Amino acid sequence: MSDGPRLRVGAYAVIVRDSSVLLSRLSEASPVFDPGAWHLPGGGLDPGEQPGDALVRELREEAGLEVTTSRLLDARSYSARRNGTDWHVVGLLHSAQVGDGEPVVTEVDGSADAVRWVPVDQLDELPLSPPTADGLRLVDLLR
Repeated sequence: MSDGPRLRVGAYAVIVRDSSVLLSRLSEASPVFDPGAWHLPGGGLDPGEQPGDALVRELREEAGLEVTTSRLLDARSYSARRNGTDWHVVGLLHSAQVGDGEPVVTEVDGSADAVRWVPVDQLDELPLSPPTADGLRLVDLLR
């Protein structure tokens, strides 16, 4: 009997500033979604970690930015397969604001290899992870 898919719970943020959205590009170290896809900053919760705390930690690691406010938009469920592992992902999608500063990936060998502000009018040109597409739809930035 199979153990079934591995469960992963992640907290992700839609962050909009000056008609741009903060996105990170997934690296080869991404455990669930395909490398090269653009993803909402955020990531998996550590055991016992609160979603808001995970969001703050992940934004610091993936973008070097501090979360100033956040609110939960929705929770979504995804199935994925990567490197021979089946995943069941629960994404806690937030709207957030961050403090001043330019985004920079601070985590070495993490799941993100780039982070940048992407103009809203260029979103259709990028490969987006499923949680990213859903998050952008929730705030009416993507059809």
